[in-house]
Amino acid sequence: MLFAAFLWGLSFYFQKEAMTHVGPLLFTGLRGAIAAIALLPFALRECRQSGEGIRPIARLGMLGGGVFVVAGGLQQAGMIEATLTNTAFLTALYVVVTPFLLWLLRSEQPGARVWISAGLAFAGIWLLGGGTLSALSNGDLLIAASSLFWALFMVVTSAASKFGKPLLYTFIQFVTVTVLALPLAAWQEDVNSDAIMAAAPSLLFVGGVASAFTYAVMANVVRFIEPSRAAVLLSTEVLFAAGLGYVLLGERLGAINWLGAALVFAAALLVQVANPRPKPD
Repeated sequence: MLFAAFLWGLSFYFQKEAMTHVGPLLFTGLRGAIAAIALLPFALRECRQSGEGIRPIARLGMLGGGVFVVAGGLQQAGMIEATLTNTAFLTALYVVVTPFLLWLLRSEQPGARVWISAGLAFAGIWLLGGGTLSALSNGDLLIAASSLFWALFMVVTSAASKFGKPLLYTFIQFVTVTVLALPLAAWQEDVNSDAIMAAAPSLLFVGGVASAFTYAVMANVVRFIEPSRAAVLLSTEVLFAAGLGYVLLGERLGAINWLGAALVFAAALLVQVANPRPKPD
């Protein structure tokens, strides 16, 4: 999980780099296509080995793909304006949101620590904006909004875990992403081959490694731990992404902004020990 988080953190850099060449929907659709192609042989083998029908997992895969398009599209659009550091920490809000979605959808009431983490997260966002929410850019707000859908994506992925077909689920998810995002990109964005070629290195890394590999890992891991704890392990991606923003892009935060980032991350960590559940044998 930590290695997957590292790859995700690295992918933030490549995702932001790609936004200088292609639009958010085009990037989302192409990463989905690359991931689906990479996963196809593994998904077929998993399907043959199980010998069961795919209708239930297909429904969840399509739902997960639809949620992914919204979450990924919002995040990519936000990256055009937001810094890599803010992108990382604001995306981590999905860790705090996930327990509340579980409460809403599964009646799994969050404990006191989850409520405390929500307060810490809000304070952290306020400080990331320099002590005023109005200082957050439109890109920051889009990324914060995407965290709500990433939390929903975690819940859907957790629901799919009971079928024991993580690779098939992830494949169907990315096929759905491709089918939904590419037509929308053709309708809303400028699509040309030169721009796609310029973004190709970023697309190959994000699609083949940070999507096909890491999302398959996540879909497999949530078979054994609840989504809130999986989200926390994966949230360490923000530290890797923030470090890359510091080293590669020269991004610097003021003291009050770093305090806000620390509070957001502390909120994510606090969720890990809230309402713990034993790992199944």
